Amino acid sequence: MPLLPGAEPLRHDGGDVGVLLCHGFTGCPQSMRPWARHLADRGLTVSLPLLPGHGTRWQDLAVTGWQDWYATVELELRRLRERCEQVFVCGLSMGGALALRLAALHGDAVSGVVAVNPAATLPRIQGYALPVLRHLVPSTRGVTGDIAKEGAVEVGYDRVPLHAAHSLYDLLRTVRGELPRVTRPLLLLHSRVDHVVSPSDSALILERVSSRDVTETVLERSLHVATLDHDAERIFADSYGFITRLTARKTARDGA
Repeated sequence: MPLLPGAEPLRHDGGDVGVLLCHGFTGCPQSMRPWARHLADRGLTVSLPLLPGHGTRWQDLAVTGWQDWYATVELELRRLRERCEQVFVCGLSMGGALALRLAALHGDAVSGVVAVNPAATLPRIQGYALPVLRHLVPSTRGVTGDIAKEGAVEVGYDRVPLHAAHSLYDLLRTVRGELPRVTRPLLLLHSRVDHVVSPSDSALILERVSSRDVTETVLERSLHVATLDHDAERIFADSYGFITRLTARKTARDGA
């Protein structure tokens, strides 16, 4: 199937600090591309993969599951570790959940996590209904495009396949159980108003992770797809500052 415009993965070979960026459910790399380019322009090695089933048509997503999505970002983490001294993982929405799972399972292989409006739950009623409903209804209306900035557009599916939504439910339940294993530095940025992921998900994540170096930022002017919204430049600048602070700290510690 041909890719949607902007759905192409992005890779940039830069220095010995790498960044893995993970897009959200039913979205594609287009929502993360300006962020990835910002980091690449500052000399970082960047990987922004296209997750399986995404970036083409929603029917392709229906035959994938969270293990496929996670396997893709885990493979990219390993590739970055082969050429980079330090690797940071970043994610939007479901991509934030994938980034947190990488940090939980790979420990010191991850130097830090940046999560933007990370997902940790599905609405309870929807979650309970999915095991049955997914066998009766193939899809429901899409969740892409929650952006306040006029003229900004997110490329993604206008339908959500319920088989994939059920798998997302399983992923988020798995990640919630693994959050105490997250010990790496964490920068969490979340919108005050979000029509896709409740801001309470960020509170849950902050409550359960074991990270000691934690920064929380509330985005006042953006909705869910904040990487394309009014606060995008702040996300880009804060994440780069987070990365440079931690890399400088490691350099100073290694030189001591």
